[in-house]
Amino acid sequence: MKKSLGLDIEKEKYAYGVDEQFGFMSRAKIPDRWVATTCGYCSVGCGMFIGVKDGKPVSVQGDAAHPVNEGRLCPKGLAEHYAITSPNRARYPLLRVKKGKFRRIDWEWAIREMVGRFQTIQHRYGNESVGVISTGQLVTEEFYTLGKLIQLGFKTKNFDGNTTLCMSSAVAGYKRSFGSDGPPGAYEDLEKSDLLFLIGANIADNHPILCYRMEKNQKRTVIVADPRVTKTAMMADLHLPLKPRTDIALLNGIMHILIKEKRIDPGYIENHTTGFRELKERLETYTPERVGEITGLSVSDIRRTAHLYAGARAPFIGWTMGVNHSTQGTETVNAICNLALITGHVGKVGASPFSITGQCNAMGTRESGFTSSLPGYRKFEEPSHRAELAGLWGVAEESIPSSRGLAYPDIIEAVLGGKIRGLWIIATNPLVSFPNQNYLLDCLDRLDFLVVQDGYHPIPTTEVADLILPAAVWGEKEGTYTNSERRVSKVNKAVEPPGEARSDFDIFLAVARQMGVYDTLFPGWTEPRHAFQEWQKISRGRLCDYSGITYELLEKHGGIQWPFGADSPRDPGQASRLYEDGIFQTGDGRAKLWPVEWAPAPETPDEGYPFWLNTGRTVEHWHTRTKTGQIPLLNRLSPEAWVEMNPHDAEKLKVEHGDYVRLVSRRGSVERVVLRVTQTVAPGQVFMPFHYAEANANHLTVSDCDPFSREPNYKQAAVRVEKRN
Repeated sequence: MKKSLGLDIEKEKYAYGVDEQFGFMSRAKIPDRWVATTCGYCSVGCGMFIGVKDGKPVSVQGDAAHPVNEGRLCPKGLAEHYAITSPNRARYPLLRVKKGKFRRIDWEWAIREMVGRFQTIQHRYGNESVGVISTGQLVTEEFYTLGKLIQLGFKTKNFDGNTTLCMSSAVAGYKRSFGSDGPPGAYEDLEKSDLLFLIGANIADNHPILCYRMEKNQKRTVIVADPRVTKTAMMADLHLPLKPRTDIALLNGIMHILIKEKRIDPGYIENHTTGFRELKERLETYTPERVGEITGLSVSDIRRTAHLYAGARAPFIGWTMGVNHSTQGTETVNAICNLALITGHVGKVGASPFSITGQCNAMGTRESGFTSSLPGYRKFEEPSHRAELAGLWGVAEESIPSSRGLAYPDIIEAVLGGKIRGLWIIATNPLVSFPNQNYLLDCLDRLDFLVVQDGYHPIPTTEVADLILPAAVWGEKEGTYTNSERRVSKVNKAVEPPGEARSDFDIFLAVARQMGVYDTLFPGWTEPRHAFQEWQKISRGRLCDYSGITYELLEKHGGIQWPFGADSPRDPGQASRLYEDGIFQTGDGRAKLWPVEWAPAPETPDEGYPFWLNTGRTVEHWHTRTKTGQIPLLNRLSPEAWVEMNPHDAEKLKVEHGDYVRLVSRRGSVERVVLRVTQTVAPGQVFMPFHYAEANANHLTVSDCDPFSREPNYKQAAVRVEKRN
């Protein structure tokens, strides 16, 4: 009643106080102590503090001394502490007794049940009948531990992560062009480049702190190639609204012009690359006129782009999912690398072909995770690499796989084919994130045993599990993350996990003990530091050398870029770039130029499905909203899914802004989505965010994958739009 009469203004609730470290702030959010850590959302790797009061997280602040973000945080980071106390946290091991019903069990029972069921399946169907799908959210120490447990403990090669759904095309592209994974540049390049060419990268929404780093550069020209008029495109000096999936044609057209006008670097090509003759021949047909027909861009804009790039002292090329989410994602990355190589712009200050990674520690699993490569960017098929690891681990060389196992989409296909009967899913939510959801549901229903290990329950994937293992999340465990610029930063524990939840590291060691492989694989390990110390030795002398990095140095410097060997002369705070000497990780030390041919998307609009569907992210939410969907502040900013449509198409369909519409593809439908009529999408295209389980864009997307990386083609599908009441 006092509130309704205006007498109660909740003075105490909204009172301000003074914190010793950060000054004026809400009194309720002034903690007993601040714990330094690294953000657990995206790959930018922002330094921050968690405020802890009475054992609970009550606030966060950006770390002004951190080299990545200089104290700034995006909306998700500013609300990240709420994810720790989310009401849907998983607290106890749960065993399914019937559909939709779970029984609480203790950890001893849970680990015994899991190991026993998986070993029974393997005894009956072979070691490869168990598969594991991991994440990009664990700390590097956990990825390293998990890789050894799966490959050497369970002895199954069928192990991959959800990073394949976002970053594997960049990985495969770097490997094909440079001989190894690893982004060559640094965030500093955003501030020192005179030309920033962003392809399929909406950093204003998806990586706002990188947008801030770009904005600090007052002497840059920005070119954005994107079918949508994104927030980043609005900031550009030149926006190239190319047709979906025509990036390769554009890049080839730029190179065609540069070669014809002799605006390339013959010395760099001669001394540091192979394959130029074949590339030049392939590019002959990519005239500006033909490229204009393919991309929908004007010849003048294509030429202007080529001339801006050629005239730049240090051009930077950045990309994210607009490139990677394609059946030609890897080859698009190769085309980007081709452009950088023929102009000699690799390993220079300000100049780099730079993949902006997705998840907070996707780089950590790429380096150490034992999925697409052996730890330390070693190759499965290289005998000397296997022998080296066997010696370091004290195991038989034949116990180390000589080839990679199935990638994520192929693991799911193997479930459908009955080859995989047991599946362990860790910290990922495929019943929202995987393409063609009806296909996935059919696959999961065929499993003999499904284990889901996650910090949250219920979520769509835990609800279909046979066994749920509750895990600690960001803020509840210790380790390291590696961000997009190869900067290793410390992650620290601020509070205890809820109920009986355990860190993923502790769960992996418990499984190893139950299997009887703990003493062989993890002798004496009790904490993540032990995994880190072994990883230092495993990475020594490799491109991703951690041997000179210690927890203490990380705490002091706020992160260190690899490579940083034990005898590195570089100051830990100094920016690092790969391939400055022009020597690459290939057999002959030269980068490979790959002739790449543009091809149409696997599915294109027709009379029955006349629209291109593009999918993507929004600044308020993260992936499948497992965390952000439970945070009221973020949910109020973006509470429901929507679809964007051009006014021309809306008028044609007789639908209006705010109407509810139905989207239909050849695979499924989304029944009720609010329409936004906007000029930010071109006629014939629609855009929809992929975060929302209740309006899941992946009921519509295609199953086709890149043949090299196995990354799904999320960005182009054909749909129709129908009005709903």
